[in-house]
Amino acid sequence: MTTNPPLTGPEYGPVDSNNNIETLVILLHGLGADGSDLISLAPHFSSVLPNARFISPNGPEICDMAPPGFRSGYQWFSLNERTEESMLEGAQTCEPILNNFIDQQLEKYNLTEQNLFLVGFSQGTMMSLFITPRRERAVAGIIGYSGSLIGGEVLKHEIKSRSPVVLINGDKDELIPIEEQTRAINQLTELGIQAQGHIRPNLGHSIDAEGINIACNFFKMLGG
Repeated sequence: MTTNPPLTGPEYGPVDSNNNIETLVILLHGLGADGSDLISLAPHFSSVLPNARFISPNGPEICDMAPPGFRSGYQWFSLNERTEESMLEGAQTCEPILNNFIDQQLEKYNLTEQNLFLVGFSQGTMMSLFITPRRERAVAGIIGYSGSLIGGEVLKHEIKSRSPVVLINGDKDELIPIEEQTRAINQLTELGIQAQGHIRPNLGHSIDAEGINIACNFFKMLGG
């Protein structure tokens, strides 16, 4: 019997003086990074979510694509093969690990999916979009930066819940073509998921200040 490896990473908040945790925000980093990469977003987001606990776990695997001599970060699954079939298999392998972590954190803070946001970057966006509609209960919302949708064609047979989604991509992204955002939104919308997209001009595979503002407005719109 296999066990899911524990996920750990930096945490932040709440900044509310009463220290009452009302919202949980889980941030999922991109390929080759670690939890410290996205926890830097927490102070920005806490301006609209003062009662939130932000958790940015490291992926379950050491990244297998780091050049020799370079520090290796983490990955949610290998991207050595980027075929749809290979990425789908990778996401499916990671799914129980990440779901177990989410369930543990919700229980720890006595919260439900209605109090949970997922924020992903690149591969973290892929995992956020993969696991949430396959969970029994919808989360409060999903914010995906510089990512794409894996398994969109099979999702119609596996969807269990519908969480609102906002996707933010740069038009100069050298890794994820902006057409991936349109494809993701079309597939999600066809399944009854509220999905909106934003294309940031002159932005590569990154997050800019306006992307942070879009996320903050999304939090406020959903009553985070």
